[in-house]
Amino acid sequence: MTNIVISKNNNNIIKVVCSGHSGYAQNGKDIVCAAISSIVQTAILGLTKVVKIKIEFNRDDNAGYLKFELPLNISNEKMEQAQIILKTMLAGLEDLQDGYSKYIKLEVTK
Repeated sequence: MTNIVISKNNNNIIKVVCSGHSGYAQNGKDIVCAAISSIVQTAILGLTKVVKIKIEFNRDDNAGYLKFELPLNISNEKMEQAQIILKTMLAGLEDLQDGYSKYIKLEVTK
């Protein structure tokens, strides 16, 4: 199962941690893991290449681990832009979890 923890502060998404393989299928054929990776990595690309935020992230493909966090010192404008991307990411993950709830555990913390 893939565990996804999304942390919020003042109703803003500030950190995302994904860990574990979904177990839907063998590595390389797991559409659930591929979908999670695509959604989260597209959010990272949006943050870094579109909004131009320098985020810290760690990734270990073998362990099925990805973590990223927004920096504390970004402007209000960049935070608003980041939230559009991150809330879209969350909507995608929630929809994916609805269809594959045996393989994804999604938790949003405040």
